[in-house]
Amino acid sequence: MRLAKVSKNGQTGLAVDTGAGVKVLFGDAALYDLDALIAQGGDALTQAGDAVATGGEDVAIDDLTFLPPLVKAPKILCLGLNYKDHAAEGGFQVPEFPTVFGRFNSSLIGHGAPIIKPPCSDQLDYEAEMVAVVGKGGKDIAKDDALSHIVAYSVFNDGSIRDYQLKTPQWTVGKNFDDTGAFGPWLVTPDELPAGGAGLKIETRLNGQTVQSANTSDMVFDVVDTVALLSTCFTLEAGDLLVMGTPSGIGLARKPPLFMKDGDVCEVEIEKIGLLVNPIKAA
Repeated sequence: MRLAKVSKNGQTGLAVDTGAGVKVLFGDAALYDLDALIAQGGDALTQAGDAVATGGEDVAIDDLTFLPPLVKAPKILCLGLNYKDHAAEGGFQVPEFPTVFGRFNSSLIGHGAPIIKPPCSDQLDYEAEMVAVVGKGGKDIAKDDALSHIVAYSVFNDGSIRDYQLKTPQWTVGKNFDDTGAFGPWLVTPDELPAGGAGLKIETRLNGQTVQSANTSDMVFDVVDTVALLSTCFTLEAGDLLVMGTPSGIGLARKPPLFMKDGDVCEVEIEKIGLLVNPIKAA
């Protein structure tokens, strides 16, 4: 099942891609609030999706505004240096434990919304990433049980203000500028994907030019590893986002560097999960 939070003419709704088109139910907060549905656990998400697929109205996808699928994540946990080639291009050793930093909900935008280049920096970089959404919380989760805690997958562009990221050993500031965390458009349930979202092509295109191309199987720590390892440290909660790191090809590592600027268009696509497109706009 493929679900999205959308709006049209001021109404918010829950959309489902049926494969034959998009159906939407508008106006019922219990149906369109994906955060609430995931927090309910169990079959709430799929039951809502079934209701939309059978009772929603047909809507042309171009008539919809896509919102970030989730905006109330208890935790947004991002993995750095999680592809070997990306670690190498930055001059880092491959980590022995996930390199984790946090993002804030306030930085999130949806598919089609502009990524904002702030006036204080010309180093706005792209990062294609897969998201795993926690649907069932837990502590000290065994690897054999890890994937049962994931309710959906999505696409993320971890827009980074590199000079601010590298001002300190901690990356938090450079990873949390307003309107830099593009997310969506779809949440895709695990039954539509290989286990753990493995073996999928992941790619970034900037103004139509491919700048990142890899496979999700190239991760140092896959979804199973990440759920198991992080849950030894803190309790995972329903609605947490695991943003699984980016492959090589980032703008900072290029010679000369390639940063996003006003008027650019950045596309992040993950096979079977979706295509996330955002224009770049100067503040």
